[in-house]
Amino acid sequence: MSVRMVCRNPVFRSLNRPLTILGAERKLFFFALSVGACVFNLLNSLAGALGMFFGLYLFARWATQTDPQILRFLFNSTKVRKQYDPMKFEPLQVRRVRGV
Repeated sequence: MSVRMVCRNPVFRSLNRPLTILGAERKLFFFALSVGACVFNLLNSLAGALGMFFGLYLFARWATQTDPQILRFLFNSTKVRKQYDPMKFEPLQVRRVRGV
């Protein structure tokens, strides 16, 4: 008699994929859509609005395919303080100026 292991907690593939609309992460898609609408309202130009939307949409698709969290890392990187690394120490040159 053989004992067969049954997985009680299966992890489905769909849980690990980001939620997308037309291949772009949904937040980035709605951002592109909103900016396109704003350009249309400000400039009264349908061609400008469509151009802005498609440009941002293509950027959103690239960002989603590369790494869905890449923009979050980029935007939060400015808030993180640089840490001192003693292995990369570069001594400063100090000059004394006389007779100023």
